[in-house]
Amino acid sequence: MNRATSARNKEGDEIPLARRSRPVRSKNPLQQKIIFSISFVLASFLVLIFSNFLSARDIFYQMVGLENFSDNRLLGHYPYPEASRDDLVTVYPGLMVHKEVLFDLEKMRADANRSGVRIVLLSGFRSVELQNEIFYENKSLRNQVALERARVSAPPGYSEHSTGYAIDLGDASRRDTDFEVEFEETQAFKWLKTNAAKYHFILSFPKDNSQKVSYEPWHWRYEGTVKALEQFKKVNK
Repeated sequence: MNRATSARNKEGDEIPLARRSRPVRSKNPLQQKIIFSISFVLASFLVLIFSNFLSARDIFYQMVGLENFSDNRLLGHYPYPEASRDDLVTVYPGLMVHKEVLFDLEKMRADANRSGVRIVLLSGFRSVELQNEIFYENKSLRNQVALERARVSAPPGYSEHSTGYAIDLGDASRRDTDFEVEFEETQAFKWLKTNAAKYHFILSFPKDNSQKVSYEPWHWRYEGTVKALEQFKKVNK
């Protein structure tokens, strides 16, 4: 053993140089960069998976037709507040609408009548309680699961009718088409398609709508005021 080796052992080197299993190598800068890059990619991937967990869940729920957590939809329908009784007016016994709707609604019907088209008002404001009966009781009678029923009727708390701004319309000369897709064949629907926008009414659920709700040619909503637009801003995105 030479003097240098002896000196190292005396200073506390517990394993003599000759007995080391492998030599100590200096760190390779390229190797360090590769290890760091791999670690960074793996860490980023884990963060991405974690941060997008809710988004992945949303996609799954959309695929099976359930709730979309990111925009609060339920079975394709957006949540809506129930209109205050002070904001509602009676068109005729049993049918109310938001007071902001009445003037344009009556004007639209009068103008249609002058064109030889008689528009019937089928349904206006519905309370959350009434919507609960429609959704659950009718669903049971029709032997439908919630997802099937939601294609033609919103769950309670998720109906445009609760705002008072939605109205279901029919043709007085074709009452057999009330709440039916065949309403699109009537003179009333054809007149509405051409003229309803003049009175600030829009078809809520056209064919192939983004909410995946069944086509409802009879269901129209009013967007003639700022307050009305605020109610439907999510739909209009």
